[in-house]
Amino acid sequence: MFRGIFTFGGFTLLSRIAGFARDIVMAAILGAGPLADAFVVAQRLPNHFRAIFAEGAFNAAFVPAYAHLRGGAGEAGAKRFADRIFTMLLIVQALLLVLALVFMPQLITLLAPGFSDDPERRSLAIELTRITFPYLLLITVVTLYGAILNVMNRYATAAAAPILLNLSIMVALALAAFFPTAGHAAAWGVLVAGVLEVLLLAVDVGRQGALPRLTWPQFDADVRSFFRSLAPATIGSMGPQIAAFADTIIGSFLATGALAALYYADRLNQLPIGVIGVAAGTVLLPAMSKLLAAGDEQGAANAQRRVFNLTLLLTMPFLVAFLVVPDTIMRALFVRGAFSPADAANAASTLAAYAVGLLPFVLLRSAVASFLARKDTATPAKAALIGVGVNIAAKVALVGTLAQAGLALATAIGAWVNLLIVLWLAARAKYLTFDRSMQLVILKFAVAALLLTAALWATARFGAPQLLSNVSAGREELTLALLVIVGAVTYVVAIIALFGRRWMTLLIR
Repeated sequence: MFRGIFTFGGFTLLSRIAGFARDIVMAAILGAGPLADAFVVAQRLPNHFRAIFAEGAFNAAFVPAYAHLRGGAGEAGAKRFADRIFTMLLIVQALLLVLALVFMPQLITLLAPGFSDDPERRSLAIELTRITFPYLLLITVVTLYGAILNVMNRYATAAAAPILLNLSIMVALALAAFFPTAGHAAAWGVLVAGVLEVLLLAVDVGRQGALPRLTWPQFDADVRSFFRSLAPATIGSMGPQIAAFADTIIGSFLATGALAALYYADRLNQLPIGVIGVAAGTVLLPAMSKLLAAGDEQGAANAQRRVFNLTLLLTMPFLVAFLVVPDTIMRALFVRGAFSPADAANAASTLAAYAVGLLPFVLLRSAVASFLARKDTATPAKAALIGVGVNIAAKVALVGTLAQAGLALATAIGAWVNLLIVLWLAARAKYLTFDRSMQLVILKFAVAALLLTAALWATARFGAPQLLSNVSAGREELTLALLVIVGAVTYVVAIIALFGRRWMTLLIR
């Protein structure tokens, strides 16, 4: 299982690195002005719907069902099920795409009402979103292919696919002179990437003999069971996306550049979420589904606990860095071209606000596996809706004083509420136990985080200014490199001292 996590996480890390390169190029070319805001909306809308219908609800309902069918009805039964779901998925997504393209002006008015007072941003957002929205249909097919491969313990292709998105956008931006604006170039890059991702995963699924085909839709018992699970999963997936829509809606009323600040801060925050949280949850769900299908309750609980420990181990350095030195990170990565130090300061405060909720962001995928692996999609949905209610209420309360950073902080508060409810319900159902050993592990991680905080703060405040006092060019980049080195050494030493090598060996084994 850990091999799968490191495989998925490793390729996701490569994707994130490519994503940072893409964001650096975007920041330099688009800056944080009207064009950047319009592209952020154009990219967000299909991604919101993707998170609701594809990666969120679909994975939660499809992976356990497909895993159980492969273990019971065999390959043939699982293949029939995948064919029927594939056909229905395409029909629904095609209808959604047609409606979106026809009613795009109304959709932009609904989801970015603040653009109504800025005809330039509104017109750009409509044009760019019409280009990017077909990406939703393509990435939904990619999600289905990826889910099939994950059940087969094949994670590399699905994890590597987003690299194509980043490369495609960068190539398109390099050719921006051939488009009306750089925003149009980036939007076409998104659409081309969707086609490339479908082809990449189709080849891998085809090699496994599991490529879904169009068939006449039949609502047999397995399909009906899937849709019964899909309905609450969709509601649960809608919760976080409703909150994200609220960010877009409220952010459209804020000063120009607020949406761009949210975007760049979220991109950094998504690094540990994607590399660690999503990777862990993606691998854990089919693993727990198989163990539970075989009646091994204890094995499923042990697998989940080990994933929790690994997630905490890998997440703590990001949490501390985003809270202690967000300004240095933003300046080193993005201040060049059209992206100014003032833009970096806005994005840095937003990143720190997001970081307050980083732990629940990365742990939630693994926590809800307690229920999803048992085909219970309703319980996580209820927790998600409560979390989003708190999230939106907090946005309204905080945006007036903290602007876009208030929106990010509200997202963090909602994530904590969501996670705590899921953990409480899982403990009540005896899916999870927080015994003394688990409490001790959490305490040790807290101590390691405090030691890392002290090291980064001292280095940023005293060490870096003294060592780099005579450096002018590349000073921010060198400061960030120094912080990475000091932080890595401090954290590794702290973990070995607190946990010992034997704990690390047992964790990996």
